[in-house]
Amino acid sequence: MISPRCFSVALLLGCMPLQAEINTIFYGTLNEPPPCTINNGEQVDVDFGVRVGVNKVDGQNYMQTVNYRISCEPGISGLAMGLKVTGSATGFDSAALQTNITDLGIRLLQNGQAFTLNQRINIDAANPPILQAVPVKKPGVELKAGAFTVTATLLADYQ
Repeated sequence: MISPRCFSVALLLGCMPLQAEINTIFYGTLNEPPPCTINNGEQVDVDFGVRVGVNKVDGQNYMQTVNYRISCEPGISGLAMGLKVTGSATGFDSAALQTNITDLGIRLLQNGQAFTLNQRINIDAANPPILQAVPVKKPGVELKAGAFTVTATLLADYQ
């Protein structure tokens, strides 16, 4: 027969938590996406010329293709490439860059649809979207003659 004293010692030992330790190793490999360039690092120019009529700016006339080329060295697969145009939008069209002329903007289109400025879109690097630019004016205003210009940044990146 077990004495009550031994029984209580056995009960206390049986209720003690067990602890176990094991070393854990974390490891991996850091990869850098392959380098890419747009137009071999050269500026992308869209020239509307000197014949843009102040009364003919309607978001259709004078449309130009934005000729750019993305070139990437072969490398990592599985990363999503994106494209973004950064610049100041007009107050009347979120897809139009504000020019130096009040009430005149340059709307960007991606495959025929409005390209929202300052927002990244996923693209296929092997088949980048067609970008177009077209002059637009604020509805109901008359434009004044003068040379116009606007600058934006075209950015391609990986995520």
